[in-house]
Amino acid sequence: MAVYRFRVSFEDYDEVIREIDIKSVQTFKDLHFAIHQSTGYNPEKSSSFYVSNDQWIKNEEIAYLPSSKKSSDEITLMEDAKLSRFIDDPHQKFYYTYDFEKPFDFHVELIKILDNNLNATFPNLFRSVGEAPKITPIIVAPSDMDDDMDDDTDDFNEDQVVVADEDDLNELKGIDGEVGAAEGAEEDEFKDEFSDNEAFDEDDFEKE
Repeated sequence: MAVYRFRVSFEDYDEVIREIDIKSVQTFKDLHFAIHQSTGYNPEKSSSFYVSNDQWIKNEEIAYLPSSKKSSDEITLMEDAKLSRFIDDPHQKFYYTYDFEKPFDFHVELIKILDNNLNATFPNLFRSVGEAPKITPIIVAPSDMDDDMDDDTDDFNEDQVVVADEDDLNELKGIDGEVGAAEGAEEDEFKDEFSDNEAFDEDDFEKE
């Protein structure tokens, strides 16, 4: 039984490298999980390996947690795909995309074929260079004002409505029984004080 050593590098961060040893009879799912044990990323994301040529052109896809559309196309699943089945070249390459919602792309290249070590546990991280880039969280935009207003309306409680009794209404009524007349009465109190009805003799004022 052979052991494959893969070099895994970020497409956009080529200074970050992982070298992983894994048995030829293990699956792409095992490799997928080994990669993210070394990066610290959550492996439970929709991801895919693609069998590639030397120019990293994508060919057959091998998926983990595929979309419903891909599933309907009977795509090959990582958990069902042994690595040895897809190795045709001693330097076989795979293009790898992690998390299609917020993707990172990797180059995965077979760099060495080793004899099996019965005392080792595989997959095994053989070499690690550089720190994996941080994943920026997705920011959810706040809902618009209409939605906020709808939410406020939903919180309206009819039990909180206070109904005025007859005494309260009477306090608001004036002599003529209309609401607002009390305010008018207050205005009349000062109206007579400055009324034009009072007669002023012009002789009471000194002329300049």
